[in-house]
Amino acid sequence: MIGNGNIRVTFYTLGCKLNQAETDFLAGQFNAAGYHLVSPNDIADIYIVNTCTVTHIADRKSRHWLRLVRRKNPEALIIATGCYAQRASQELAQIADLVIDNEGKEHLLEVVKGARSQSNVIARSRSPESSEGEAKQPRSQEKTKQPHIPYNTRVRSLIKIQDGCHSPCTYCIVPRVRAYEYSLSASQIIEEIKQKVTVGYKEVVLTGTKVGCYSHNGTDLRGLIERILHNTDVKRLRLSSLQPQEISAEFLALWQDTALSASEGSRLCRHFHLALQSGSDAILQRMKRCYSLDDYQKTVTLIRQAIPDVAITTDVMVGFPGESEGEFEQSFRFCRQAGFANIHVFPFSPRPGTAAAKMPEQVREQVKKERAQQMLELARYCKYSFYAQFLGRTMPVLWEKETNFRSGIYSGLTDNYIRVFTQSEKSLTNKIAPVKLEGFYHQGMWGELVSEDSSQGKG
Repeated sequence: MIGNGNIRVTFYTLGCKLNQAETDFLAGQFNAAGYHLVSPNDIADIYIVNTCTVTHIADRKSRHWLRLVRRKNPEALIIATGCYAQRASQELAQIADLVIDNEGKEHLLEVVKGARSQSNVIARSRSPESSEGEAKQPRSQEKTKQPHIPYNTRVRSLIKIQDGCHSPCTYCIVPRVRAYEYSLSASQIIEEIKQKVTVGYKEVVLTGTKVGCYSHNGTDLRGLIERILHNTDVKRLRLSSLQPQEISAEFLALWQDTALSASEGSRLCRHFHLALQSGSDAILQRMKRCYSLDDYQKTVTLIRQAIPDVAITTDVMVGFPGESEGEFEQSFRFCRQAGFANIHVFPFSPRPGTAAAKMPEQVREQVKKERAQQMLELARYCKYSFYAQFLGRTMPVLWEKETNFRSGIYSGLTDNYIRVFTQSEKSLTNKIAPVKLEGFYHQGMWGELVSEDSSQGKG
């Protein structure tokens, strides 16, 4: 039998940051076990896709990738896992050799080791404790402990802190594919962050299905952040999506006095992704969202009063069942007045088994497409307007990599999520260095590098 080092494995991820964090963890396991990790563009012996099922487009992309790699290497072991695998395993079993649901995802390495000598294996992995029709129990926190650093080329690391959702949103499939809520222990999270810092990561992103619901042995999200800041040397800590009802003045007080230096900026990133979904109260009620527009606006105001130069980004859905032209206009006006730094726009996609999929007055696809286009134009305007506030300012940037090989042009992000480009003869990858923002460039801004001395007191 050939050694693991001769077995080429590639991972492909669709969907949310939580999926990305879980893929990073799995890749770390395979890397530590001696497998040779390769790019999704390369020929591999094992292909693993971590699927998403939030929209029908995500389903289609998963199926397309699985068929693509089957043609690329018919002899490869092809594995589908993730939320689509959880929702419709039999559909994917027609394409993939192995279908591993979310409960079995953490055991993927063991499953692969057991399947290496087999071919054309079709399996739907389940937790050892559960069987079809039985209630699922939260998994052991010890079982999810992550002993290895994920194999990753990014300069920031995604850290899973929570999973599961019980929210009643009528359009969302997530509670069906990530059925139970649990949080990882603060000590486990802190240990993982320390490991990431040791190997050079500058930024950590805390992610989960509902990050704001983090709770473990009396520690909530605020307490977790405090412990991370106190017990680790991570340069930047960023949060993924939050809900407006999860934010308070006490929580926002954490952003005070977290600066490292003028050249490195704030440890707690001044960026909140605050899900909106619709700027119409009537639509929010039909969606069964847990807030009103007034609640949302009060949260936005509270954030901006507490944190100067903060970026607030959001998600907006268009074409929800029954959305009238007037309700869409209300949503458009609310988003324009809110002054978001960016808007993620997506059309309503009916998901099997959700209440919204059965609602009357489904909006025609052409209407959804037109409304999405209008919202996307607004998103571009909002982004441009937010960026314009920082022209001439000096801002610290965490640089990622060259935009093209040997171009000398590097791309990175400010802590408040402004995409910045600059030119440098020396490598800037995984360094925090300040630039003066001189103008707009591609989908971001162009910055001129400045010395640390000249950046003191600016930004």
